[in-house]
Amino acid sequence: MDYKAQVTNSILSVLNDEMSSAEVYEKLEKPKTLQMGDLAFPAFSLAKVFHKAPNQIAEELVAKIDQTSYEKVEAKGAYINFFLDKGNFSNEILNEVLEEGAAYGQNDNGKGGNVPIDMSSPNIAKPISMGHLRSTVIGNSIAKILVKNGYHPIKDNHLGDWGTQFGKLIVAYKKWGNEEDVKKDPINNLVKYYVKFHQEDKEHPELDDEARETFKKLEEGNEEEVFLWKWFRKVSLESFNKIYEKLGVTFDTYNGEAFYNDKMDEGIQILKDKGLLQESQGAQVV
Repeated sequence: MDYKAQVTNSILSVLNDEMSSAEVYEKLEKPKTLQMGDLAFPAFSLAKVFHKAPNQIAEELVAKIDQTSYEKVEAKGAYINFFLDKGNFSNEILNEVLEEGAAYGQNDNGKGGNVPIDMSSPNIAKPISMGHLRSTVIGNSIAKILVKNGYHPIKDNHLGDWGTQFGKLIVAYKKWGNEEDVKKDPINNLVKYYVKFHQEDKEHPELDDEARETFKKLEEGNEEEVFLWKWFRKVSLESFNKIYEKLGVTFDTYNGEAFYNDKMDEGIQILKDKGLLQESQGAQVV
């Protein structure tokens, strides 16, 4: 039910064409606190018509309004405050919910507009954390709300799938890894290799140089490094998807950090052309 329309009709019933239905409806406000009612009408908008003080107008109109459909209607300063009958309100809402089911509250306010949602976004070769689970559930809930309001959400699982850590992981796998172990338990074993790299690195700092060189090869598209990186990404996603399936969550895109590697130069050039870059400590910043 449109309660603003109900209140509008109540006000119009005690006026003599001083305002139109559209004008009254437009001027209705939601009070700042529940103690001031559910909807309020500013009587000062009628001051020029009645040539009276707004608070006096409010009191006179309240005395004429039929209050049987409300918990109460009261004048508070220059405002007429309407308190909805909570019992009737609750019954009507529950009946609407039962009648409309999953379609309750649905509308087309969004008119199909796109709304990107960056959600979940775990790191490849690492367990999904509580933080990732939280953003997964919240993002999925927001997407459902957007759909009900006529929007087109785009759920982006922006994976952490690039960076120097993959140079370390590839080195660790080559030295201590085992393909069958990774197939059986991808995440835990990949984490184990990564942890071992850092343990060994304390005694063998030259491993850092090897990892940097390995990541450089990955950036340059070296076949072996790219193959391992893609495999780590694939088995990690397979593990993540088991969790997403239990949660009933799907995504529209899994474009992670690596997706933008070949697009960075173009993006930087656009920023340069628009004069949005400036140098700071030897780096270009926006």
